[in-house]
Amino acid sequence: MKPLKQKVSITLDEDIVKKLRVLAEDCDRSLSQYINLVLKAYLQKHDTKIK
Repeated sequence: MKPLKQKVSITLDEDIVKKLRVLAEDCDRSLSQYINLVLKAYLQKHDTKIK
């Protein structure tokens, strides 16, 4: 079963969004999928409680 998703709204600097879009496209992912992946990796690196 897929993990539950929750919609959120955030405001990011335009240059950050442009860079994220390029990186997401390079990985054949949507912007949302890529941001989720990046945040998950960051949290796993900085919080040993998250697996």
